[in-house]
Amino acid sequence: MKVKIVLLLILALTLFGASASYGAQATADVKLGATVSSSAILTLSTTSITFPDADPDTVKSIPAQENGAIVTAKVKTGSATPATLKVLAADDLKSGTDTIPITSVTSSATNTSGTFFSAGPVAWSKSSPGALVGQGKSGSYSGTFSWFLANDWNYATGSYTASATYTLLAP
Repeated sequence: MKVKIVLLLILALTLFGASASYGAQATADVKLGATVSSSAILTLSTTSITFPDADPDTVKSIPAQENGAIVTAKVKTGSATPATLKVLAADDLKSGTDTIPITSVTSSATNTSGTFFSAGPVAWSKSSPGALVGQGKSGSYSGTFSWFLANDWNYATGSYTASATYTLLAP
């Protein structure tokens, strides 16, 4: 009886081994490719900045009413050159023929997600390429912006306006 069990066991192992060694197999290689392009998305929670009137003796730098505005920059860049965020003013602040130099406007930022935005103060510029207000690698960044206007007794009375453009560049 022991001999029969041993023979059956040997037969089972032989058949199992034979079926495993006589099976068919085929392989194929696949090459993968993907395209990832540079991209940039910039979001500001406000598009209008207002500086209220203030006494130059007591308020040297007037904070904008919209301070604490949320800013989000999302960038993808494969370049060793970092992505940049710049602000370029079209001209000085003007009220008729009276002007306040745009360099009297400064901005600062607080980073809430990642490190991208300049803590400041950054003086605005009307000369290309503008004032650098953020810089970094690929990623998603968020923060808050604050703007200030240097106060001066020499400003003529009036309602002053100017426009500026923020540009997020992902090389």
